[in-house]
Amino acid sequence: MTTRLTTVRAGALTTVQDAGRPGHAHLGVPRSGALDAPAMRLANRLLGNDPDTAVLETTLTGCALRPDRDVAAVVGGAPCAVTVDGRPAAWGAPVRVPAGSVLDVGAVTGGVRSYVAVAGGIAAEPVLGSRSTDLLSGLGPAPLRDGDVLAVGAPARPAPPPVAAPWPGPPAELVLPVRPGPRADWFTPAALRTLTSAAYRVSPHSNRIGLRTEGPPLQRLSTGELPSEGMVLGAVQVPPDGRPVIFLHDHPTTGGYPVVAVVPESALAAAAQAVAGTPVRFTLV
Repeated sequence: MTTRLTTVRAGALTTVQDAGRPGHAHLGVPRSGALDAPAMRLANRLLGNDPDTAVLETTLTGCALRPDRDVAAVVGGAPCAVTVDGRPAAWGAPVRVPAGSVLDVGAVTGGVRSYVAVAGGIAAEPVLGSRSTDLLSGLGPAPLRDGDVLAVGAPARPAPPPVAAPWPGPPAELVLPVRPGPRADWFTPAALRTLTSAAYRVSPHSNRIGLRTEGPPLQRLSTGELPSEGMVLGAVQVPPDGRPVIFLHDHPTTGGYPVVAVVPESALAAAAQAVAGTPVRFTLV
């Protein structure tokens, strides 16, 4: 019998995410996948799932789910209150959710995105080898709505004994290492100094496509038009307002604004948990 989860409360934005669908950029398909991949993988490991098993990624306000059979779940990533039928339950550790009970993942107390893993994983239909929701292209399952029902896969192995796992806290300051981008020569020397010395902060207009920043604009040396060219995860693109935008997992595969720098993928997990107003500092590596 397949276990099913009914969405009691979908929250602001809850999507199915796994490791994404890399390797399809030449087809115009973004990578997608969990923005805080280390949090997704840790939650899965605590349940005995394969690290990249599909989970739910919530945004700010959490979600609530009701299984029709007993399940084990882990809520990790951004800290939040967790309850089962209104009774406090563990955050960041396995929790048993009896059939018919409601697992409520509350609003975050820090960070942006919480991850809900269940033993066996979310068994949404794969598209191009991934179950991830892609907000830009529309591939994968749609963002959750109240009343949606999700299938749960069969656990691959017995759950390991409970352990205490270290969960990184949300960043008080987002420090992003950068390497020069392919269009760094389109900017003045003063702009390049500004990028790595000025104080920026996370804009409230950030999303899964890109982390927007607020701060001093970067002045271009070249005012010409740039034909659309390939974009990579972590590209720091500079639109006409001059404020850097860091491309995240749902970014477009091409773009026409110059890329002044690139952030290594390993540094992007912290960006997934940086709330609006978080100071941002770019450091040259």
